[in-house]
Amino acid sequence: MYRPEHPKPQFMRENWLNLNGEWDFELDNGRSGIARKMYEDGDFSMKINVPFCPQSKLSGLEILDFMYGVWYRRTINLTADRISGKTFIHFGAVDYKAYVYINGKQAGTHSGGYISFKFDISDLVIEGENTIVVYAEDDERCPFIPRGKQSEEYYSHHCDYTRTTGIWLTVWLEFAPKTYIEKVKYYPDIYNVSLYMTAETKGAATLTATAYYEGKEVGKASVNSNGGLVSLTINLSEKHLWEVGKGRLYDLVLTYGDDKVNSYFGLRSTRVDSKKYYLNDVCVFQRTILDQGFYPDGIYTAPSDEELLGDIKRSMVLGFNGARLHEKIFEERFLYHAAKEGYLVWGEFPNWGLDHTRSDTIYPFLYEWLEELDRDFNQPAIIGWCPFNETWDIRGRKQNDELLRSIYRVTKAVDDTRPVIDTSGNYHVETDIFDIHDYNQNYEEIRKQYMDFLDGKGEAPERFFENRQEFNFDKPVFFSEYGGIKWSAQTENSWGYGDAPKTEEEFIDRYRGLTHALIDNPHLMGFCYTQLTDVEQEQNGLYTYDRKLKFPAQIIYEINTKKAAIED
Repeated sequence: MYRPEHPKPQFMRENWLNLNGEWDFELDNGRSGIARKMYEDGDFSMKINVPFCPQSKLSGLEILDFMYGVWYRRTINLTADRISGKTFIHFGAVDYKAYVYINGKQAGTHSGGYISFKFDISDLVIEGENTIVVYAEDDERCPFIPRGKQSEEYYSHHCDYTRTTGIWLTVWLEFAPKTYIEKVKYYPDIYNVSLYMTAETKGAATLTATAYYEGKEVGKASVNSNGGLVSLTINLSEKHLWEVGKGRLYDLVLTYGDDKVNSYFGLRSTRVDSKKYYLNDVCVFQRTILDQGFYPDGIYTAPSDEELLGDIKRSMVLGFNGARLHEKIFEERFLYHAAKEGYLVWGEFPNWGLDHTRSDTIYPFLYEWLEELDRDFNQPAIIGWCPFNETWDIRGRKQNDELLRSIYRVTKAVDDTRPVIDTSGNYHVETDIFDIHDYNQNYEEIRKQYMDFLDGKGEAPERFFENRQEFNFDKPVFFSEYGGIKWSAQTENSWGYGDAPKTEEEFIDRYRGLTHALIDNPHLMGFCYTQLTDVEQEQNGLYTYDRKLKFPAQIIYEINTKKAAIED
């Protein structure tokens, strides 16, 4: 079975059942299956390997045409002991609108193709044989459905790639007692060496939280509850800061009556001040890479847990200390590995496909974005949020500034512990950090233009879009996309930014020149190079699509790790 590991390592109960594997499958492009009661006795003619999308090789299907409706079915056996308390069905992600049926009855619906969700099915499951049916609708061309980098055309093109429809992350059942912990939020305090936490509880019991570091108990606290929201503070006897490259995680065991949840947290703080980004009050220059989270055989889904960690390791061996998780909400196991490695990541939303010129697109955007902020609030590796990316004009219509402003303010209201970039690249409305995308391949121009302007001595470079946004010289500046240098043996139907270098030496010279132009600028808080791997026709990765390194790692590492002018 592919992907057998627990999909939620920061909130993990021992009593669970992985439902990945072979499911019945059927297309429903006419979207008539509900009327035909496919959830009761539908005719399924195919098999699919969950959790891989039907477009992928690993699904066993590799259907590349548009799919507007798809059905899944799986039969399982459950014991009376297992379902004696609460039974939840979880989905890592289903693109886009999911309808879930248990034994012919609807358990719930969910809209949002990138975020996890669950339903309480305690009243629907029975001892013995149970049938689970899932129906998913999707339309990459709909202006109310965020598609990220999924192609809205039949073929992949430019920087849009193979589509994903239906289930694409792990499906599992979770079994809990009737008195249980619903969810938790962590607020680490590096100054008082403590963890303040809140918890939503069901039923009356005592909530106990015990912290461990490398197996040793370092703090414990308890509070009584009749259910609802409770809070407590764990004073830690040992201080181990979560830092770049040093993912010093505390293990956390939560108990509430008979319920037990295993978790973790990192002791760290983030803030921006003037032009600098601070992690634990230390200025950190962000040497990040653009990671789009695509895989040749799994498309949106990593073929294994090892591959999730592998991409982080591939980045770090080149001297990068983090990544923009680009136009996709990454799965929780990736964030877990990032936390363990001390790897900085920016949480983004796959806003491409949504018409950001319209105010009513706030509804499909806001609901899923709030779910993302809630799910990953506790992740120490996430050091900032970026809900929008490159909000270009659509058919001559400009972005709705109030849409961006509203999402920025909601994000700050929900999470005031991290900085927020309203829209990466353009066009900023209200933001904590001013960031830039510039793929100019002339590193001498990049060096002079941005040094002069940020010194207050020159005109704004073209990619500042001075006629569309205001620049505040007191804000941190993040060069969050650059480079994208094409290097590929594939000459037809492939692309990168600018003219491709003719030799490996020319590539290294250009990469060094561009990167050092940013590292040497005392006004920049970090850079993000495009990109970690090739993705289909976009051939500008430092690795090929199948994760083969293109250049000697040590050369790239030495270029990336030069001391930055802004660093302490």
